Parts: sequence; structure tokens; C-alpha cells
Amino acid sequence: MISDLTKITSSNDLSPILGGYWPGIQIYYPPIKFNPLDGSYENLEQAKFRLQKHAYKTKAHTLLFDLEDGCRMKEMSRKLLLEELPKFPERDFQIALRINPFRTPEYEEDLKLIRQIHKYIDVIVLAKAGEVYGDAEIRDLSSWLISIGSKITIQPIVEHPKSLQIASKLMSYSTVHHVVFGIHDFSKALAYKITPENWINELQTFFNMLTMEARIQGKGVIGGVEVLLTPNSLPDSCVEKKDIRRWLDLHGDDASRHVYAHAKKENAMGLTGKQVITPNHINICKVAFTPAPSEIERNIDILKAAIEADALLGGAIRFDGEMLDPPMFGKSLQTILRAYALKSLNQEDKDFALSVLAKMPIHTIKENWPYGQI
Repeated sequence: MISDLTKITSSNDLSPILGGYWPGIQIYYPPIKFNPLDGSYENLEQAKFRLQKHAYKTKAHTLLFDLEDGCRMKEMSRKLLLEELPKFPERDFQIALRINPFRTPEYEEDLKLIRQIHKYIDVIVLAKAGEVYGDAEIRDLSSWLISIGSKITIQPIVEHPKSLQIASKLMSYSTVHHVVFGIHDFSKALAYKITPENWINELQTFFNMLTMEARIQGKGVIGGVEVLLTPNSLPDSCVEKKDIRRWLDLHGDDASRHVYAHAKKENAMGLTGKQVITPNHINICKVAFTPAPSEIERNIDILKAAIEADALLGGAIRFDGEMLDPPMFGKSLQTILRAYALKSLNQEDKDFALSVLAKMPIHTIKENWPYGQI
């Protein structure tokens, strides 16, 4: 527990207070892929070539290898990861592994793999978390990770009403920083008919329940997987909201518009990540999730005005035709810290964020940012 904020400012590091980087946009990557053109699965050499060509260069925040529902060739997939993960070049993204449900035979095989290569993995994503054995699944997996000397974190997938009912318990372990809302299995368990275009509204009640529990526990929530496929990828040059609106008007299709709208809404709900199944979804979701440069600049200006008026912790200012007070200053700070958590804040703005945090008592920081270790 950090009790003296001078330690933060002197180290010039936001990580202790923010709890590290967020999972952000997580792309599912099938280790061994089915080729529909010839109706067969890749062999090991083909899979290695594809991994080196595409996975090394991913623009996602997290590369998520799936050993559960999306994986048919499990044994060969484990062999591929065993051989290739240690060869990864220096990377600026996390590596996650979605493993099979607790105490199934495939789960035990997954643990054997993790024991050998755990130092190359950042996150375990646990499928069907809590459905059979409750929160004991997280407790036992956490203990096992400690026993092998691993610092891997766990992301439980809430895929059933039983899991949602015990969400607070699943999130109570220090190894859990974020949880995933598994919308498709969840809706199946409820016999709900959801649509690719409107699933957020159709599951809004349960989404709200999960995000409420997560906020109380100081954990993040990772949003749902889109099944709509988009033919085009948003260019890297599009970073402002106006850029993406123009691109959607000129080059987008209905699927792209729906994916962007969903990601925007999940961002507005304060989610810390979103899972995607195609590279074409990465940039469009990153733009929706990440504060734009102009948005960061405006919120920095708000905080500077608040500091200049000595109103950061009490008082009000007039800014750009609005009356703003400390709750609004807190939202401005959240925007800047969100940009940091998604790796889109430059060093000058990081330094400014540190200077603002240093002016706040710890309880105020926790009100605005519950994810860190204060």
C-alpha cells in the first residue's frame, strides 16, 4: 500500500498507482487454424509461419491464444505454443492464454503447458469461471500459480448467471485485475436471443450488474466479442473521432458501424478492454476505446485551469461555456489516466498527470481511479 505520494512522483512512474496497463483490445489468435479452401487444418510448420508473419506484428494490446472453444487441435496447439512463445521478439503487447474449464482433462493439460512457459505469458483467461466449483476455481488456480513462482494474472470469463451471482467473490482475489463478459455463452445459458447488431442493449441489465460489482471491487471489465465481419480495416492515421466518422461515411459498411458503435458504448461504460476475432476490428475498437489527442489536450487544459484557480479539491470554474467543479475535474483526470492505461499518453502528459495526483489526497485518487494499489 502506498501511503506517501512523493514515492510516486520521485519514481516518475504511474504504474504503482494505476495498477499497470489495461488489457485493451484483445485479439483471439487460433494457434492451429482451419483452412476452408482445402478443408483441412494447418500443419505445425504452416502454423509457425503464420504466427511469425502476423502475431509478431499485432497492433492489439493483447494477443490472446485460445485453447478452449475456438480450438479443435488442442494437442498440436500446445506444442506450437511450447516451441514458439519463447522465440517471440521484444513486444509491446500482452500475451494471454484462454484455457479450458477448471479441473477438466484439457485444463490439466493446459496447466502442464503453462508450467513450462509461464514466464512468456502475462494472463490466463479462465473459461466458464465459477460455474461448477464457484470461486474455489480462482483460489486454487491462484495458489497453483504461486507454487510455480509465476506472476501471471487471471481473467475469469463470466459466461453463466451462476458466475454473475458470485462475481464479487471471483474478483476478490489479488490475481484478478479484470473479468470478461462472455456474452454468447451467457445469453445461451439464459435462452436469450441476442443479435449481432443490438446485443449490448439486449444484455444491458446483466452488463450493468457486472460493471457495478467490478467498480466496487476495483476491477476492470472486458467487453463482448463481435461476430460481425468487416471487409476493411481502419487506417492508422485515423485517431480522432472526426477521422473515423469520415472513414465510416466513405469506406465503412454496416458491420463496421455497428462494431464502432458497440465499442464506443463500452468505452462510455468504463470498460477496460474488448475482445475481437479479426484484425480488421483492432483499429476501429482502439479508436473508440482510446481518448483522442484533442480529447486529452482539452482535459489537461481543464485541470490546469482548476489548479490555477485553486479549485482542484474544492470550488468551481467557468471553462468553455461550462461550469465545472471537482467531480468534473475527476472525470478529466480519468480521461488522462485511461489514455495512460491504454498506452497512448506521451511522457510530457504523464508528467502532468503525476503532478496532479501529487496534489490529491489518497482517498480522492481512489474515488477517481479504483484500479491501483493505493
